[in-house]
Amino acid sequence: MLKEKARIAVLVSGGGTNLQALIDAQKSGIIKSGEICLVVSNVEGAYALTRAENNGIPAVTITRKAAGGQEGFERRLSEVLSEHNIELIVLAGFLSILTGNFTGKYPNRIINVHPALIPSFCGKGYYGLKVHEAALAYGVKVTGATVHFVNEVPDGGQIILQKAVSIRKGDTPEILQRRVMEQAEWKLLPRAAEIVSREIVKARN
Repeated sequence: MLKEKARIAVLVSGGGTNLQALIDAQKSGIIKSGEICLVVSNVEGAYALTRAENNGIPAVTITRKAAGGQEGFERRLSEVLSEHNIELIVLAGFLSILTGNFTGKYPNRIINVHPALIPSFCGKGYYGLKVHEAALAYGVKVTGATVHFVNEVPDGGQIILQKAVSIRKGDTPEILQRRVMEQAEWKLLPRAAEIVSREIVKARN
């Protein structure tokens, strides 16, 4: 008997390239123990919402402003996740820090991809291009990406997977960002989603 798949929500803020990697991985069978059942954006009109629509995935927008602040935002987010019976939350380019009040409700059920090898270039203030700018400024020869569980400490949760990516002469932050996405983020995030989904399904028995 086929076990019911773990229900996944993907939280996004922008273009949704990591979301697309997850959708493609689901279609190709890399993610087979979980299913993306919801996309949540904290930015009105984010292109990730169009990607969700194109793939028939329910999507909602919850902004901090409309919710009346962080507390209201997290309350509304919890309600929406509950309505869709979500078991795993994947942060895919989600540029909003979640408080311990929220993350504490979902221990080992929220994962995030960070565009560096944690513990390097991580924590508060390190996101998007800033991570790659810092790596180049520091002169490291190797960077990469990390998928980790999310807790109340920014980028502080247990590491699930990491992959190294070489820095090349002449790299700009934009060129490096693209290489890290292609070689690490888009590969690691689907694999980690499958690992955790499999554990969720197993734990049900």
